[in-house]
Parts: sequence; structure tokens; C-alpha cells
Amino acid sequence: MSESLERLQKVIAQSGITSRRKAEQFILDGRVKVNDEVTTVLGTKVSLKDKIVVDGVPLEKEAPVYYMLYKPKGVISSVKDDKNRKVVMDYLAGIDERVFPIGRLDYDTSGLILLTNDGEFAHLLMHPKHEIKKVYMAKIKGIPSKKELSRLRKGVISNNERLKAIDYNIVSTDKKANSTVLEITLHEGKNRHVKRMMEQLGYPVLKLKREKYGMLTLKGLKTGTYRELTPYEVKQMRNMANQNVKQ
Repeated sequence: MSESLERLQKVIAQSGITSRRKAEQFILDGRVKVNDEVTTVLGTKVSLKDKIVVDGVPLEKEAPVYYMLYKPKGVISSVKDDKNRKVVMDYLAGIDERVFPIGRLDYDTSGLILLTNDGEFAHLLMHPKHEIKKVYMAKIKGIPSKKELSRLRKGVISNNERLKAIDYNIVSTDKKANSTVLEITLHEGKNRHVKRMMEQLGYPVLKLKREKYGMLTLKGLKTGTYRELTPYEVKQMRNMANQNVKQ
């Protein structure tokens, strides 16, 4: 049986150090060696036996893995933190692979976050052109009118950026507490996206949780727990991202 071969840029991306597009540029720039020889040809195929070095650092070959974590509030979406605050990796005990979070959730936002060692997969899900839906539950101060909320779909300007929601639904209102719970759907995930949108409308966010990422939900997970994605889920997320690309 012949040994399986993969394109060099794909292997580099799957190692988690960069996206496939950047890996291609690394190759073109002469920053990659295969078996001690600089390789600048895109499409070069390699096997598990080949020694791959990027910028002088040997590539550690790991099988791609994919995890979902129910991130608690008060946790940094990073592998480590220079202020010694809790990070998402603190909740993935027993994982040997060098995984990293796909995108981020704010420090004071809880909910679904994905982690992987597959750089290509991460890039696929994070790029806005793939339009992966992310659903948030937001408790806000005040009770906005439908007319005010309609601005979410049109977009609001914050720090010279247009921030908008794909959709929203009013889940509940509490006149006594003067608060509203909204379900907000985004394609993009800019820094403090939901909070900045609501601040522009004059309704600050009191509590925020991401409940859904593409087809994935928090069902079966408690705060601070994680699980591995099934091969079917990984395949479906890939398919969803590729199908959403506008030609």
C-alpha cells in the first residue's frame, strides 16, 4: 500500500502555526525546508516520514483534533496570559495536543468556543466570507422599541466600523427590572461586537453568552466542561463554510 501524501501547505496549516494561504507564502518566500532542502514549489507533496522545518523550527506532526468548550465568564480566550488570569486551556485537562482557540470570546462573555490544532480549519471558520452564523443571548439594560432594534440589521457605526446583526429576536422583557433578553445572530465577530452595537443604541449589555456556532450548540455541556467534536460535525462545519462563500 502506498504511503499517503498531502500538499505541503496543507500539512503546515494543519500543524496550527498558520493558515494555508500564509503557509503558501512561507513556501514562496523560501522559509520552508523539506528533508533539509529549501522548497519553494507550491503543491509539493509530503508524507509523514518527511522532515519539515519552518523558519528553522521542525514541524511537530499531530493528528488534527477539534474540541468545543463551554467557556465560563471571567476567562481569557487564549493559550496563556501574562497577567496569570484563567485561560481556556485551564479547562482542557488531559489534552496532549497543542490546540488554540478559534477566534475569541470576551473576558466577561461565556459560551461556546472551539479549539483545534488545525490552522486551515480555524481560518475557514473565522474568515467573514464564509458567513458562519454565531448566535448570542444578550441581557440588556432597558426595553428598546422594535424601531430601535431594526437598526441592528442595517448596522451602526462604532469607532469607524460598521457593526450589524444578521437577525435578532426579543426573547423576553422585564418591566420591573427594566431589562430585555435578546437573541442576536452574527456572521462576523469583531471585537466586542454585540456590546458595542447595543451601546450605540443606548442599551448596554448586562450579560452575554454565545449559544450556537454554525450547527454546534452547548447542549450536553455545563460551564467549564468540553467535548471533542465528532467527525460528522467537523465535516458539516467545513461544508457549511465552503457552501457559504459568495462567488
